Parts: sequence; structure tokens; C-alpha cells
Amino acid sequence: MGILEGLIKRGLHGVQLIISDDHTVMEAARKAVFTGVPWERCQFHLQQNAQAYVPRVGMRREVAEDIRAIFNTPDQETAEIYLKKMVEKYAEVVPRLADWMEVNIPEGFTVFAFPKSHQRRLRTSNFLERLSQEIKRRTRIVRVFPNEASCLRLISAILMETNDEWEFGRIYLRIKAS
Repeated sequence: MGILEGLIKRGLHGVQLIISDDHTVMEAARKAVFTGVPWERCQFHLQQNAQAYVPRVGMRREVAEDIRAIFNTPDQETAEIYLKKMVEKYAEVVPRLADWMEVNIPEGFTVFAFPKSHQRRLRTSNFLERLSQEIKRRTRIVRVFPNEASCLRLISAILMETNDEWEFGRIYLRIKAS
């Protein structure tokens, strides 16, 4: 059974957005299991992926700033205008980058359909990566677990602690009931 199906069997529901990098297997699973749920490609990873198409190290900062400018616009319409300008800017100098940007950068625009107050948090998958790093850090300290259940207890405690922090402490997203 796949991970996404397993999540649904354990009660996951109400998914309104999936944020990930560009993974073929994940994309296929997402389309099969969460049909109709919008997908946001992680803007941070898009910016990193673009660097593979930059021919000179000296251009990396400029390209990164241009992509950041696209994603920092106030709405999708403005982002599309900026993207068009960037594609035109790089079409002559770095045509592979321009082609890549035209196809891939719009995959980071889904976030514009969500409330402005949520957009900053929904732009990347960094919060999940940070959580994974914390689990790795805390399980490394233990080194050897006496059994699988003890490892699961530690990871569950970390996740519950994070949930409490997001829910009651430093609230991750403020969702007002309508």
C-alpha cells in the first residue's frame, strides 16, 4: 500500500493543497489519490533547480534574485508578467534556462489562490524538511533503540510537541472560522 493511501486509511481528509518538489512518483501518486487537490511546487526548490541551467557561476545570484522577484509579487497576474520578462531576458543569453523557467516556474504559482496571510507559509516545503531534520537529530542521539516501539514513541512525541507548538504556541497558520 502506498504512503498516501495509508494516510487516508488512518483518517486523513480535507486536503486542500499538496506542496512538494518535482518527483515523478509523488506526482503520479498525488494525481491518483488526491484527484483535484491543487499542487504547489516548492518555490525554494524551484529556485535551486534553476541553478542547473545557469552556465556561469557569476550569473547564479542574478538568476536567483530574478526568480525570487517573481515569487515575491503580490498576485499571480503580476508573477506571470514578471516571468514573461525574465523568459525574454534570458532567451538570448541562456535559452535552456528561459525554456526551463517558462515551463517550471508557473508550478510555484498555486499559492496565489490561497489567502495572502497563508501564502508565505505555503510557498515551500521547508517546514516539513525542518521537522524531518529534528526527528533525525533526536533519533541520532539515542543511536540504538531497544525495539521499534521505542523509536516510534520518540518520533510520536516529537510530532505531538510540534503539533502543540503550531496549534497553541507559535501558530503556524491562523485559520479563522467563517
